[in-house]
Amino acid sequence: MRKDEFSLRQTMVRPDFECYHYLDQVAPEVDFHEHEFYEVFFFLSGNVSYNIEGRTYLLRPGDILLTDNKDIHKPEVTPGKPYERYVVWITPEFLQEQEKYGPNLTDCFKDASRKEYKLIRPDGKAVAHLKSILDKILECRESSEFGSSTLEYIYLNEFMVFLNRAYFSTPDTIPEDITENKKINKVVAYINENLAEDLSLDRLAEVCFISKSYLSHQFKQYTGLSLVQFIIKKRLTVARNMIQEGTPVMEACMECGFNDYSNFHKAFKKEFGLSPKEFRSVR
Repeated sequence: MRKDEFSLRQTMVRPDFECYHYLDQVAPEVDFHEHEFYEVFFFLSGNVSYNIEGRTYLLRPGDILLTDNKDIHKPEVTPGKPYERYVVWITPEFLQEQEKYGPNLTDCFKDASRKEYKLIRPDGKAVAHLKSILDKILECRESSEFGSSTLEYIYLNEFMVFLNRAYFSTPDTIPEDITENKKINKVVAYINENLAEDLSLDRLAEVCFISKSYLSHQFKQYTGLSLVQFIIKKRLTVARNMIQEGTPVMEACMECGFNDYSNFHKAFKKEFGLSPKEFRSVR
């Protein structure tokens, strides 16, 4: 089957879901980013570690990572092996719409966010089954036969059912392949839960019982971003999601800790390419 050409695009073209199968001989450079949608990253081969919100997952073939529309993440790809993976992007609205037919297909994403643990390591049988479903989706995408677009949706729902099964049958943690710092995890969790509050270095060091020098150095080491970079990116990401869900721009600005609208406007446009009001008008 033909492989897709990888692109640094981090926005969706379709309003529901997209599925890709990538194979790169030369490792691409991907910066820290986040999405407006859910992502299923299904790793097949390569030398890859994946940083998600300060935890770095050392991936094995068949591993699956789940990220939602708030997670800041980045793959680190070491040259030497072909880098192959499936990537599925799904809008929350589309998955929620499917719930009228039965199970809550968003459960795996929501539970992974609650646990702050994003890795699924299915057994060989489950990996083969999930791959076969994705290949059917890709075949339908390329097909002009009658009903192919309908089958895409059917297979996507099937994939999500078995993905949830794989997620909830995976052990809660697989610690040997995760690099993390529990103190930095605590800081990240505090930031995520208190975006409207004072998140200065002094305040975070105080509430998390960490020295300022330790926090500054270790935060960058484990998250890949400076404390200030991470906080701004997280505030902008959550503000974007709020605006997308219908929250007034100024309210999203204030609730995410931006006390000055002009600074918020400038930072938002730099991050997303649109001003907050422009973003709202196209959603």
